[in-house]
Amino acid sequence: MGKERLTAFTDGVVAIIITIMVLELKLPVGTHLADLRPVLPLFLSYVLSFIYIGIYWNNHHHMLQLAGSVSGPILWANLHLLFWLSLIPFATAWIGENHLAAVPVAVYGGLLIMAAIAYTILMTLLIRHEGPGSALAHAMGHDIKGKVSLAIYAAGVALAFVDTRASIALYVLVAIIWFIPDRRVERVMGRP
Repeated sequence: MGKERLTAFTDGVVAIIITIMVLELKLPVGTHLADLRPVLPLFLSYVLSFIYIGIYWNNHHHMLQLAGSVSGPILWANLHLLFWLSLIPFATAWIGENHLAAVPVAVYGGLLIMAAIAYTILMTLLIRHEGPGSALAHAMGHDIKGKVSLAIYAAGVALAFVDTRASIALYVLVAIIWFIPDRRVERVMGRP
């Protein structure tokens, strides 16, 4: 089966996720800059989550560029990824409303772990479908960045119960690591 419907569906779900997140933002009460202070935690958690959704969307797009087709299990793996991504607006709002409390920050990290695992499953199924000698398999390599990210997320979840700011810093670190699109695909496709 062609990959176009999978890509279009994923694009639509990602757009809805971003829309839900922005609708959760609260307007400040008042007209002074100081009135932004109470909504700042929610806004900052929104920014981080927006970046994460963008990272997944961007890397998903890159990965599917190298796929020739998709199978039923790949469709389910994609839904699995979208499920975890669809919960990010919930965790984003929970963090913002509770000013970086330990449990919401840990849950946010847990969702990031689950999304990363779901992405890895999707990538693995795509590589298996395309074959071990495929351009996709060559581009994805050993996915060291993905494995390191999972370890950092796990450390962030554990650290949430010690210092939530340090936990958030680790989540930001992973976002920085992934912010630049995955160049492995572009190298395989011969792009600069």
